[in-house]
Amino acid sequence: MPILRKRKLLYIFLTAIALFLLLIQSKLFNHEQLSKNDWSLTSFGDKFDFSYLPNLSDSLKNTYNRWNLKSSNTEPLQASIIEPNNVQFNFVNNANNRGTREEIIERNAKKYTELMNTEVGKPQDASLVPPPEDKQAYTRANATIIALVRNSELTKIGQSIRRFQKSFNGKFNYPYTFINDEPFTDRFKQKIKKYTENAPVEFVTIKSEAWKKPSSIDEEKEAKAMQVMYDHNIAYAKKGSYHNMCRFYSGQFYNVPELQKYKYYWRIEPQVHFYTDVTYDVFKYMETTGKIYGFTVSLYDIEESIKTLWPETLKFLNMGDNYKYVNKNGSFQWLVENLQNPHKNKIAGGYSTCHYWSNFEIGDMDFFRGEAYNNWFKYLDSTGGFYYERWGDAPVHSIGVSLFADKSKIHWFRDLGYNHDPYYNCANTPFTSHCVVGKFSRYEHLNDQNCLMNWLEYDKIKDVYKRT
Repeated sequence: MPILRKRKLLYIFLTAIALFLLLIQSKLFNHEQLSKNDWSLTSFGDKFDFSYLPNLSDSLKNTYNRWNLKSSNTEPLQASIIEPNNVQFNFVNNANNRGTREEIIERNAKKYTELMNTEVGKPQDASLVPPPEDKQAYTRANATIIALVRNSELTKIGQSIRRFQKSFNGKFNYPYTFINDEPFTDRFKQKIKKYTENAPVEFVTIKSEAWKKPSSIDEEKEAKAMQVMYDHNIAYAKKGSYHNMCRFYSGQFYNVPELQKYKYYWRIEPQVHFYTDVTYDVFKYMETTGKIYGFTVSLYDIEESIKTLWPETLKFLNMGDNYKYVNKNGSFQWLVENLQNPHKNKIAGGYSTCHYWSNFEIGDMDFFRGEAYNNWFKYLDSTGGFYYERWGDAPVHSIGVSLFADKSKIHWFRDLGYNHDPYYNCANTPFTSHCVVGKFSRYEHLNDQNCLMNWLEYDKIKDVYKRT
C-alpha cells in the first residue's frame, strides 16, 4: 500500500510539472495560436521528452512525437523547399567538405589548380561550328557583342576589341552594339570602326528613364546609406553613375529598343584580355545546347554591399504564387554555402555572395525578358536596394539564373582564357597562351574569393568537356 501511494504521488507530481511547464509555454504563444490548440513543446529543447508520463494525453504525446521527428539529428536537412509561402534553401554540404575555414580554402585552391592544369578540349555536348570560309555568307546566330562604355574609355575599350577580334570575332563577324548614357562622339565612332574591322556596328544612347535612378528613391536616405558603405571602404559607394550602371545591367539592358532584335549577347568591358584562339562559334554552341548563361570566373562579393539582396529575394519568392518561378533543378547550394567565407553568408542574410563575374558573360536575353526574372527584378527595384545598398548586376544575374533556370543551362567556359584584373580563367588547352595555367588571381591572398569549386561540387555540375 505505501508503495502504491508513492507511485500515485510521483505520477501526480510529474503531471503537475508537465502542466506547469505547458502553462509557462502557453504564455509565450499569442491568443491566435492558442485558439488553434497549438500545444507544441518545441520551446523546451530537443532533449525534453515528456511522452513517458502516464497521464499525458495521446494528443499531447503525438504533438511531441511529431515535433521530435522534425528536430531529430538523424533526419537529413532538405536542400530546398519550394511550396506556396514556404520557399527556403539550406546548405547541406553534399560534397562532405570538412575542416576549418583555412583548410577548406587550401583544399579548394588545390582542387582548382589541379582541375585547371588538366588538359581540356572543347565542349563535348554539341556539334561545334568552325569558322566559315566566307564570313559574309555565313549564317550567324541571332546575337550581338555589347559594351556599355563612355567616350572617355575609347582607348581602353579599343584594346579589348582588338584582343577580342583576334580571339573570336575576326573569324565570325558578329555585330557590335555600343551603349552609352550620353551620345557617342564622332571621334569615338570613327576609332571604334577601325577596331571592329568589317563587323557591323551600332551606337546606342540610353533613354534617361532606363538609366537614371527612379524618382521614388529617398535621396536623404540614399546619401546616409552611401556614407555608411563609404565608411566600410566599399568601392564606388558614393558614385551615383555606378549604381545606375548596376541597375541598368540588372534589369534594363535587355529592354533597350536596339537590342530587341537579338536573342544572345556577349558582354565585353574595357581593359580585359582574351587568351584563347576560339575555333568554334560560341553563340551557335549556346543555341544548339539551349544554354541561357555562360561565364568564366566565379567569386565572392562584398557582403556589405548586398546585405538585403537575398532576404528580399526570399520575400519575393514567398509572396503569392511566386514560388512557381523557382526551377527545381536550379543551382541553389553554392548560393547558400557557408563554409569558405561564413562571415559573408552571415552579413548577407544567408547568401554566400558567390556570383558569376559579369564583366564576361554570354547570355540569352529572352531568359531575362521572361516573366520570372522580370517580375523579380521589378520587386528588387521597388525596394531601392540598388541605391540604399550597392547591389551589383553580377549577383543579381547570378541569383536569377541559379533560381529560375535549370543548372544544366548554365555553362562554365572552362576552355576560354580570360582576364579582368586581378582574376583569371586560364585553362590548359592548345589554343590558350600568354597566361599562367591554373592561376586564379595575381594576388595569392585572393584565393579565398574563388567560388568555382563550390559551384561544381555542391551543385554537382556535369562536366560537358569530358568525352562520353
